[in-house]
Amino acid sequence: MSDALTHSSKFRPGSLPSRTEAVLDAVKHGILVGELKPGQPLVETELAARLGVSKTPVREALKTLAGSGLVIMSPYKGASVREVDQALARSVYDMRLLLEPVAAVRTAVEARSSWAAAESALDRADRAADSAERSLANRDFHRVLYAGCGNPLLVSALDELRDQTALVSSAAWAVRPSWEMEAQEHRAILHAAQSGNADLVGDLLRDHISAFVARNFPEISAE
Repeated sequence: MSDALTHSSKFRPGSLPSRTEAVLDAVKHGILVGELKPGQPLVETELAARLGVSKTPVREALKTLAGSGLVIMSPYKGASVREVDQALARSVYDMRLLLEPVAAVRTAVEARSSWAAAESALDRADRAADSAERSLANRDFHRVLYAGCGNPLLVSALDELRDQTALVSSAAWAVRPSWEMEAQEHRAILHAAQSGNADLVGDLLRDHISAFVARNFPEISAE
């Protein structure tokens, strides 16, 4: 395991509400930057020693990460980093295509979101030091687009996809760095939202999600 995980800016003991949250952030960062490889076992004692904590917060953090789809828990093999394959990418992006443009249109129509928050998220993505920070900033941008849709069940469903979306995008960028193209698409979506063109927001977002799949998972888009 890389020493970078230990020194990740995401892990700052004492600055977060709990050690569990600190461990969770550190492990998530390690997964999204590729320090913790897909399929790699996540051994509680090793993580605890590396991060300077007991096994309890590590165990709780791994359970939370399993719930969000970044970690796989096996009763016989323990925890491991989830592998990104076509089945995962298809499932995540099918759901996003079905739900997110609808939610974004409703948000734009009702003007329930602060586009300043969306612009701030994109600025953070542009300044990101690594793929984890970039991916997490991008997902904050997307959340602004759907969070004001007025349907808490729709928001909850999309929230549950956020970590898996970050995992898929980070894995794709490791092979084909396409974030500059996606950043341009994000800016176009934001401009449409700021202009009050809700239908265009939905169209651009649908094209944006589809284009990501076509660029990075052509086998899926061809089906």
